[in-house]
Order: sequence, then C-alpha cells, then structure tokens
Amino acid sequence: MSQNNEQLESIRHSICHLMSMAVLEIYPKAGLGVGPFIDDGFYQDYDLPESISEEILPKLEKRVQEMIKEKIDFVQHGVDFESALAEYKHDPYKTEMILDLKEKGEKDVSFYKSGSFENLCKGPHVANTSEIDPTAFKLTKIAGAYWRGDEKNKMLTRIYGVAFGSKKELDDYLHMMEEAEKRDHRKLGKELDLFVFSDLIGQGMPIYTPRGAVVRREIINFSNELQKTIGYSEVHSPQVNKADLFKKSGHYDKFKDDMMLVHSHYSDEEFFLKPMNCPQHTQLFASRTRSYRDLPIRYADFANLFRDEKPGELSGLTRLRCFSQDDGHSFCREDQIEEEFQNVLSIIQQALGVYGLTYYIRLSLWDENEKEKYLGDAEVWEKSQSLLEGLLTKNNIKYETAKGEAAFYGPKMDVIAKDAIGRDWQISTIQLDFNMPVRFDLVYKDKDGEDKHPVMVHRAIVGSPERFMAILIEHYAGAFPVWLSPVQVSFLPVSTDKHLEGTKKLAQEFKDAGIRVEVDEADETVGNKIRKASKQKIPYIIVVGDKELGGEDLMIRVRGQEEQEKIGKEEFIERVRKEIGERLK
Repeated sequence: MSQNNEQLESIRHSICHLMSMAVLEIYPKAGLGVGPFIDDGFYQDYDLPESISEEILPKLEKRVQEMIKEKIDFVQHGVDFESALAEYKHDPYKTEMILDLKEKGEKDVSFYKSGSFENLCKGPHVANTSEIDPTAFKLTKIAGAYWRGDEKNKMLTRIYGVAFGSKKELDDYLHMMEEAEKRDHRKLGKELDLFVFSDLIGQGMPIYTPRGAVVRREIINFSNELQKTIGYSEVHSPQVNKADLFKKSGHYDKFKDDMMLVHSHYSDEEFFLKPMNCPQHTQLFASRTRSYRDLPIRYADFANLFRDEKPGELSGLTRLRCFSQDDGHSFCREDQIEEEFQNVLSIIQQALGVYGLTYYIRLSLWDENEKEKYLGDAEVWEKSQSLLEGLLTKNNIKYETAKGEAAFYGPKMDVIAKDAIGRDWQISTIQLDFNMPVRFDLVYKDKDGEDKHPVMVHRAIVGSPERFMAILIEHYAGAFPVWLSPVQVSFLPVSTDKHLEGTKKLAQEFKDAGIRVEVDEADETVGNKIRKASKQKIPYIIVVGDKELGGEDLMIRVRGQEEQEKIGKEEFIERVRKEIGERLK
C-alpha cells in the first residue's frame, strides 16, 4: 500500500470521527456502531432516538468543516477494560465490541481522543485535522443497516460519506457517480427488458428475458470459443453435492457459512448447493488412471453456482445468490505451468480487447499472519507464490501486490478491468493450487512410473457471465456492440396495413443471414416507433415503406449518428454479418 493510500485512509477515518462528534452534538445519547473507512470514503452506524432524512447531511457537513478548521489533534491511548466498559455503559454496541476484544485476549482497548470526544477505535487517524482539506469530502446518503449485518439485530442508521485529498478529486468522483447513476445496470436492465427479479423466486435469483438471455449466451459463447483454442473441454456437473466433497476440498471448513444447505426427504446425508466447480472437477480427473502423457487435462463448466449472500449485500447482477462462471481447471505437471499461464493470459487479453476494457494486474498473496484462513503449510505457499510471481516477471507483466487477497487454496493473478467511467472491476483470474490435488489424492504416473500429484490451475476469463453482463451494461451505457445486441436491426413499417407483410419478408432475409431482427407491428406513427427503437439502443433502424419494398436502397438510422446512411440491401447484410462475425466494437 502506498503512503498516499495510507494517508487517505487516515483522512477518511478521521472525518468519520468528526461526523460522529457532530451527530452526538445533536443526539448526545446516540449509540455508536461500526464506522470504518471503505473504498472512496467511510460510513458510520448510529442508533438514533428518531429517524432522520438526508436533509440533515448539509448541516453535519458544515459542522465537520468547522471542526477541521479548528485544527483538532487525534491522540491514541490504551484504556483498561473496566474503564472502557464504564465509558460505554449506556452504549450496547460499543460494550459488545469491547467484550469481544476482551474475549480475544487483548491487553487493553485502543481509544482515540479528538477534542472532547473519546472513541473506541484502533485507527488510523491523522495527527491533526490541518491535514484534511475541508472542501474535499461530502456526506452522500443515509441507509438502514442491521447491527453486525444480522437481520435478527436492530436496524441502525448508516451515514455514508466520500473523501479525497483535494477538491478536484472529489469533483471528479462526484461526476463519475452521476454518470454511474445514468448507467446503473439495474435501471437499464429494466428499460432494455433484459432481466427481472421476483420475490416469489427469491432475492439474488435473476430471470433473464429473451433479450437478456441473448446477451448472457453471447458472453458464454465467446468465452467457450476462446477456451477451446487452448484445449479446454466443456463439462457439466450437478448443482447439489454431498457435504463430504466440500469437507475433502476444504470449502466446508473455510467457506461453509457462504454455502446453501439442502435437505433430502429420504436421506440423512448433508448436501449443499455448490458454490464453485473445482471440487467436482477433481472427481473427473480421479475417475480414471492418468499418465504424464495425458497432462494437461483441462475442464470448463458453466453450471449454475449458489452462494448464501446476505440480503443487504445483494446488488442487481453484481452480487447474486445464483450465477454461473466461465471458470476452468487445468491439471498439469509443474513443467507445464508456464505454458498454461501464458495460454490463459492470452485468451483473457483477447477477451478484454474485444470488450474494450483496459486493465491492470494484481498479484494476490496470502497473509502469513492469518494462516488459519488458508490450506497448506508455509512451504507450499512460498513455492506457489514464488512461481506465480516469477511468471509475471518473466512475461514482463507489471503488477500490484495485495496481501491477504489470495484464494484459501493458493495465490492468484487477478485482472482488474477499468470500465468506461474509470471504475475497477475484478473479473479474470489465474490461480495456482498445490493443495487441492493433495487433499483429493489426485495422482498421475510419471515417466519413471511413480505416482505424482498434478498442479491444479484455476482460471476465469471474465468470471461470472451474469456479473460481467452488469459490468458491460454500465460500460456501454446499454448500447451494446452489434454482436452483443439482443436486437441488431429493427424494421419499422410505415403502415401496418400496406407495409407490414412486406416488412416481415424483408426482415426474414436478414434473419436467414444470421442477424437478430425485430419488426414493430404496433399501429403507431413512425415517429413513435423510431423513439421506441432508439430508447432500446438498437444499433440499426430501418423504416420500410413503398420505396424500400420496391427494391430501392435502404435508409439506415445508425445508433449515435445523426445522418442516415443510404445502402443496398445485400451490402448492408454483409456489413452487419462482418460486425457480428468479427465482434467489432
């Protein structure tokens, strides 16, 4: 982490404390929940005696700005548990946090004093508020949040804010957020008729409309096409699996709380909906005797996956309970790791080039101070991390390092894509796993006749097609490139009486050429039809009247272009076919 990031986190956390000071001036008996810094800002939970609206935010902002200008010091000091509990005897939330720290065996409790405000906190904070630009933060919204994320607990009031090092950075961020609101995939998904949610089906379980299913399928088809070029074969594995599988893989111990339990009427066995495909793929490898000549063996799987996400964390298509992944697993020898790495990286780069996404690389490592979170011993981790870092260096790949972001079974190279408005999305990944093959006792016969464990390379090209679809909706602002568009050409008959049947025949010629078309059969004015098709962000619109049905050149309305284009039918069909076939942007 750079010093700039550390300083920014201190600034955000400090503003959060100042905000609590401002809130307590209005509500002295407010309970204080958690208040961490987060990406771009901070939030703080409060138990308030009355409900508040966002109208209070400007008042709080003004008071925080005044405090910043007062040049308040932040001073850390340790407090014994008895004194800490006495300080918060009227606050059940801080009391609970103090008791948790005591149970963990901490010697004392970290407090920060800022002016007259004493607060339980481990930091970090600025030394003095003079380090904070009072024009570079904004309180953004108020939401409800259950204490500790548990819906059985009381609902608290959460106030969010953003903060940066300068006013320009804040202004740039707020502009990006305005643009993000316009591009919100939940809003556009509804307007473009791509997916819906139903309370009867359940939160986080999307249903894709015919149009949405086209986009999802095109993403999957492209990933499948790419992975076949480097030797992956598509397989299919069941959604429901015995708990024994996940106990063996390590997911039961490390991931159980995120898995959905399934009960059988006829068996006492414990079952789960699978959260990932890797344990199932080990059983395909184990199903027969393998030789070193057989390796690498590569499987890919698009079966649905399920994770028991908390309701408050679900968000459109970006956080779901039911989704798929374009992940795959290669079982290879150690001397084949480099080739597998290069092959996977090459198709990831091809995919992101077609989608028009820039990206950077993150090397995600384990945290040796929290070994209990991971499988395997330090020696295995040092070996796998050294190997992966060496591959990045050998291939002249610049990367950032993120401690503690590894998968629990191995280190990974993550691809962080940037969308059209500069937001980061972690999508692609290549992961080295020396642990799972050992846990499942996967072996192959080496050339000397001895049994050896293969290395398991986990990889994803764009990750979850559903989540990636959300990213693309926002990246393109709903205006998909032609090859991804649910409808590629829309035909609008001038008159339903005179031109509808001829328009259908013309549209069929395009359909027969492999182009996705629609005919607007509504008995409306052409102007209304054009507005509807434009709102649907369809790439090409053709108004069909006497001239067009008489064989004259077509007048094409091109999305995002004011001037219409005049072009012959056959030439236009070939043009659209090329844009589809070459996946042009």
